[in-house]
Amino acid sequence: MAIDPATARRNAVLGGLADQHLAPLLPDLQQTELALGQVLHEPGEPISTVYFPLAGVVSVVADLGADQVVETATLGREGIVGISVFLGATTPTERSLVQVAGQALTMSADDFREQIAVVDGPLTGMLRRAAQAMFTQLARNAACNRVHPVRQRAARWLLMTADRMDSASFDLTQHFLAQMLAVRRTSVNEVAQSLAQDGCITYTRGAITITDRRRLQHQACSCYEVIRQATDAALAAP
Repeated sequence: MAIDPATARRNAVLGGLADQHLAPLLPDLQQTELALGQVLHEPGEPISTVYFPLAGVVSVVADLGADQVVETATLGREGIVGISVFLGATTPTERSLVQVAGQALTMSADDFREQIAVVDGPLTGMLRRAAQAMFTQLARNAACNRVHPVRQRAARWLLMTADRMDSASFDLTQHFLAQMLAVRRTSVNEVAQSLAQDGCITYTRGAITITDRRRLQHQACSCYEVIRQATDAALAAP
């Protein structure tokens, strides 16, 4: 059964397409759950499926060995997991895994290649915009991880996650957050306790609730607004 257009439009890339351009994609799409910790793509392995997230967070991480995993980017409903296929690569260089559980629409890589075969078609236009937004995030993440303290980075990450989930509450383990921030788990615990004491969040058994978004945003570095505004502008209707 074809995916309902309203469901497809929960993803910003698909949602940016006019009805007549979205309709041909629907028969090739299937809805799936994104499970916490699920690996979607492995470096060096051919991509068989691309994902259009509807909710949840997928992290693109670099495995540096010796149990060192560093996040390079995160993707949610504003993007696509597997954009390297659009860029002409057959295998990714980094791992993509689910950081916060959710849902996505999937399409086989072969069907996806057929859909983007129309040069300068509406879908390829939206994918270029998504790629631009991701490149902005990659550049900003590199600078942010080098300069900004872990408290500011944690606040930014929590805000971005809430945006992608459309909810102030979501499940997130300290282990995963430590990996994403490239710090020790004890440092994440200290930051979470500090933000809780400041009235920004509550944190219980892997569940986070943002209790004062304005206060949390004040704790975040400027990178949050830069990335959010760049993404909104890139995916805005022409």
